[in-house]
Amino acid sequence: MDVWLVATGGICAYLIVTVALGVIANRRLAPNLEDFLLYGRKTGFVILYFTVVATYHSAFAFLGSGGFFYTHGIGFWVAGSWTVLVGAITYVLGSRIWALGKRFDYFTPADMLADFYESEAVRVVVAVVSVGFTILYIQVQARGLGYILSVASGERISFELGTLILMVVAAGYLIAGGLRAVYWTDVLQGAWMYVAVWAGSLVLTYKLFGGPLALWQRVAVERPDLLTVPGPEGYFTPGMWFGLMVVFSFGIIIQPHILIRYYTAVSAQTIKWLGATTPIFLMTLYIPAALVGLGGALVMPNIEIADRIFPEMLFNYAPAWLTGIILAGATAAAMSTLDSILHSNMTVLTRDVYQRYVAPNATPAHYILVGRVIVLGLLIVGYLLSVRTFEFLVVLVALSGAGALQLMPAILGVCFPTRHLFTRTGVLAGIGVGLATLYLTLVVIPHPLSLHGGVWSVLANFIVTIGVSRCTQPPTAATVWRIHGELERFVYGDDSAPEKQS
Repeated sequence: MDVWLVATGGICAYLIVTVALGVIANRRLAPNLEDFLLYGRKTGFVILYFTVVATYHSAFAFLGSGGFFYTHGIGFWVAGSWTVLVGAITYVLGSRIWALGKRFDYFTPADMLADFYESEAVRVVVAVVSVGFTILYIQVQARGLGYILSVASGERISFELGTLILMVVAAGYLIAGGLRAVYWTDVLQGAWMYVAVWAGSLVLTYKLFGGPLALWQRVAVERPDLLTVPGPEGYFTPGMWFGLMVVFSFGIIIQPHILIRYYTAVSAQTIKWLGATTPIFLMTLYIPAALVGLGGALVMPNIEIADRIFPEMLFNYAPAWLTGIILAGATAAAMSTLDSILHSNMTVLTRDVYQRYVAPNATPAHYILVGRVIVLGLLIVGYLLSVRTFEFLVVLVALSGAGALQLMPAILGVCFPTRHLFTRTGVLAGIGVGLATLYLTLVVIPHPLSLHGGVWSVLANFIVTIGVSRCTQPPTAATVWRIHGELERFVYGDDSAPEKQS
């Protein structure tokens, strides 16, 4: 049987399984927003673990990181230190966000920030930033899906059609089953992705080079520039390492599809276990990505699009049955993040915009229907972006993370009580200056002093937020006591689940 038939058949079989999970999730769905949007706040460790790691590692890890190793060499491993940092951030910050969400019924990051800073303007700005920059992340996943199905079918299915098919499936099971469908499919996708990337890379490495050590020796002889920093194109300077570490750790965690997951956990202990174990999955996935990228640079040195190196190598050198399984795993990697971003943007637009300002007194069934319609709109926008623009997948992820970083001062001001409070005016001014600085340091003067524009932007944001907050009105004492007092109780007192606010 032709390779393309087996590979495409494997992806189709995987899609059937995900659709079935969406149908089952729909039958378990309770007719309320908390169940549809937050899984009823009862997610256990195993499900939360797989949905978080699957959401972190997506087309970016399965395709984009291999493309970066292919182009820039092992410098990406240094920037990969962010995989350890995210565990610590999750353990400390994530558990505090969980505590506040449980106590005050927060659904979105904007709920928390608008409550503390006593500002509807903060709610709107946070919602806009949250959705605006994660749409870039939708583009990353959509392009990855298009690559995979196009290569798997031997170009018989166009990039545009492949992107559309797979995006429709992801949106379909989200519409059917809400966050429960996303979580159930993410467990399958996370496990499948991890096994697939390791299996595919090892098969290719042993078949083409005789093993990882032999591959490394050949790279050292034929392409030693890939084993040096800052790499063949001088990309991985110390400033860029530091910048990517910040963007890929804080920047991704502060994106709404990760923050909302903290609200869904059944307990604070679940979040802490998540923080302690997440780096194991995240960091070890970059070992096979390096084998693929470095090996590809030797055997396929003239590939037109570096992000396609893994599926191209599988199609050319791996057995047909294995290619199908692994490309289905790559599909899982992209869809596990795509569905999460579609869900978070739906949640933000439904909760922070529609429910708040358009129809504040509608029924839960009405809001669920509106959320489903919003997913269809996001599907159209994401598809148009994916087929009309292009950048390296890793670059797009970095830009998305850099935008989300602008919420960092505001979130830290809520979650870490200090004597000097941030104010709503300071937060809004900081976000505005941060976004302007991001534009200047990415477009006008790209990465000054070789430090990623995301770092410059968040530094400017902090400076302005602190400066303006010193001379503007802080939140009222009652609000500060209510929210920071709850954090003090959670951190230093009994850390059992707080009761919800009456």
